[in-house]
Formats: sequence, C-alpha cells, structure tokens
Amino acid sequence: MSFNRRSPLPKHQLISESLREQIAAGKFAASRRLPSETALARRFGVSRPTAARALRDLQAEGLVERRVGAGTFVREPEPASATRSLTVGLYAPGLGDTEVLEPICNEIMRAGQEQSMRLIWPEEENAKPNPWHAEAACRRLIEQGVAGVFFAPHERLPERETLNRRVAEQFRAAGVAVVLLDRDVFEFPGRSDFDLVSIDHFQAAFTLAEHLIELGRHRFCFIAKPGYPGTTDLRMAGCREAIARKGIPLKRDWARFGDPTDASFVRRIFKPAPDVIMCANDLTAALLIQTLARLDIQPPPNASIVGFDDVKYATLLSVPLTTIRQPCADLARIAVDVLRARIADPGLPPRQVLLKGELIVRKSSGAPA
Repeated sequence: MSFNRRSPLPKHQLISESLREQIAAGKFAASRRLPSETALARRFGVSRPTAARALRDLQAEGLVERRVGAGTFVREPEPASATRSLTVGLYAPGLGDTEVLEPICNEIMRAGQEQSMRLIWPEEENAKPNPWHAEAACRRLIEQGVAGVFFAPHERLPERETLNRRVAEQFRAAGVAVVLLDRDVFEFPGRSDFDLVSIDHFQAAFTLAEHLIELGRHRFCFIAKPGYPGTTDLRMAGCREAIARKGIPLKRDWARFGDPTDASFVRRIFKPAPDVIMCANDLTAALLIQTLARLDIQPPPNASIVGFDDVKYATLLSVPLTTIRQPCADLARIAVDVLRARIADPGLPPRQVLLKGELIVRKSSGAPA
C-alpha cells in the first residue's frame, strides 16, 4: 500500500481513503481484521498516531469497529432499511494529554453506532490546544449540522474556563445539545447547567485513601502537575476527607504541585519521606516512579505510590500500579443516552451522572504495615 505524498490532503485521510477503497473492493470481508496501527504506520511510512487517526475516521463512518485488545474489524453491512437518524459531534481537545479520554471516546463511537448515531470527530481535536482551534472545531461541527456534541473541556490552558464556557455556549446558541465528559466547564467547585457524565472523583479518591489507611499508611502526600483540572481538586478533597475521618494529622504542605520528572521537585517530596504518594493520575505516577529509579531514591519500606484511571501505564511499570479504574464502556453508554434525551427534550433539567470508579489493588500499594 502507498499513497501520493504530494497530495494536499492530510496523510490520515489518504490512508483511510485507501482502506475504504479496499473494503469496498472486498479485500477485507465483513468481520475480518484490518492491519494494526503499527503495521499501517510501517506500510505507509507515517507515525502511529496518524495511522490511528485513519482507523478512527473509518470507525466514525461506521465501516469498522475497534475492539479493545483485539484490533480493528470490518463491520457487518447494515440492512438496506437501516438509516442513521442522528448526527452528533465529539470534541475532545485534551485527547493527547488525558489518556483516559481515548478509550472513552472509542467506546462512545461504538455505543453511538449501536444506536444509529453518526459521529463526527473533527481534525482539530489532536491539534495543540488553543483558542483558535477551539473556535474552528466548534464552527465546523455546527456547520456540519450536528444535533448534539460530546465535549471534554480543555484542561491545560491558563484561560481554560473562559474558553470552555465560550465553546459550550456557542454550541447552545446554535441549538446543539451538549454533554460534558469527565469534567465541567466551570472550575472547581463551580457547576454549570450543562449535562455532565463522569466518574465520582471525590468518592474514588476517598475509597483509595481508605484502602491505604487500612494498610497502616498515615503520612500522605498528593502530587499533581501545575495547571491541573477540577477533577484533581475533587480527588484531593476525597483523599483529605478520608484522612480527616480517621483523625490522622495532615501536614499543611501535603499537596505538592510540580513536574514528576524534575529531580529537585521529587527530592523535596522525600524530605521527610511520606509513606503514601497519591498521584493525580497514572501518568504522573509512572513518571514519578521512573524518576525515583533514575535518582536512586528508595521510598520507605511498604510505602505506597498510587494513581487514577487504570490506563496502560498501570501494568507496564516495574511495580504494577494500584489505581482507580474508570468504567469507560459504561460512561460511554450513559453519555449517549443522556445526549439522546437532551436532544429529544431540550427543556430537561441539567443532569450530573456520576459513576463509581473501581479500586484495583496491585503491588505498588505495598504490604500491610
């Protein structure tokens, strides 16, 4: 397989067009697996994210389905009588920074297809987040006539609240129903009047902290990167509440904000050493563990390092990570149902649907003291 590198079209579109032609020609029969992202990247001479984007394009069109842990398969053709009654958009500008968004978005695609939704995923979602891309992505979805949109608000921008509110209001002004994914457009503890589907971040952190206290841990430290989202505030609050209910004293500087790859920041965390480091997410925990190994810093015996989300980093570390698993498939199905209901009845009161995260205990939480 190859494509014309002089074409003005983006590479992912050229790859998806090549695969689309081969599916139409019968090279890939129904239920047959397509080449993997790695194989496509090697065959077309592109990066793996570009190959992944091409497969997502085909998934959004309903031509293929992506099965977790199995690959990408050609979908069975729909009966001639079947119609796609609803066109919706998915705008997730933090896809590259918030790893848990990718499995949630893939599950939304699958759940939407099962309910005859046509999902549009604009190119801008993988671009560097900035106000211009946000406005362009919003306009593009509106111009394509979407009835609703799944919106995972911007996370890293300093002016994110203003931008997120402007984007959500722009959709609403155009008559487009909005369902927020994972976090609100308002900063903590604010709450907007848009529907929100998420895990209960407060309860998840409370459960994780309780587990660690039961293991005999008492010297807590919470770390997050600067510019963290409101979901991290909720996780800190849940952890703090669990500690307070057990009457455990908490140092004023128990929450630290910095880069987990920065040697000086990491060394300060261990003066004195805590016996719990609760990280804002799995990626922060993974980077911290790598930095500790690089600096040859040994945490106290039976100390715990834990994260959130249960993404790929959790099991790839030298010590598998104790974490909170997000129920991605359930979040997706509920988000689809909430968006359908909002489109059918715009006058419904705003809803906040919070699902329970699952505690996954692995070796990083250590043995009982």
